[in-house]
Amino acid sequence: MARVGIAEERVQVPDGVQLELRGSEVAVSMKGQTIRRKLAHPRVSMAREGDELRIWSELASRREKAIVGTFAAHVRNMIDGVRTGFTYKMKIVFSHFPMKATVKGKEFIVENFLGEKSPRRTTILGETEVSVQGDQVLLTGANVEDVGQTAANIEQLTRIKRFDPRVFQDGIYIVSKAEEA
Repeated sequence: MARVGIAEERVQVPDGVQLELRGSEVAVSMKGQTIRRKLAHPRVSMAREGDELRIWSELASRREKAIVGTFAAHVRNMIDGVRTGFTYKMKIVFSHFPMKATVKGKEFIVENFLGEKSPRRTTILGETEVSVQGDQVLLTGANVEDVGQTAANIEQLTRIKRFDPRVFQDGIYIVSKAEEA
């Protein structure tokens, strides 16, 4: 494998955000919210230098360059999450059978989907908050991965099988993804 050179990325840490490195674990916190994540690779190093985080790999191959960029993107998402949070909006669509969506604890429940007798259920990941308002489902949270995966799980929960999807377009679909303001 050919070694290309040094791959380096720097992530700015804004005022008010605490970023802590403990070995390969990165902790980002602000206003009582903390996101922790383990970012480990044998050829990639991280160090806090002033108001920025330096992520680098010496004699990096293509793969290590990609991993350096991935680690930087994860840290930026963690910083954006504790500063503003993330919001996904979903829409409940039905034409044949009126479905009912509810949240009970850490579980999202869809009843009467395509006239089924038993409800469909999925878990809500992490600290994601889910609220149902009419035909809108609003997901908010600091960790973009938990919010996004919960939205994907809800969308997959109402995936139609054994029917023509051009005719039966019932389901819960992601309408928009955004950072909170």
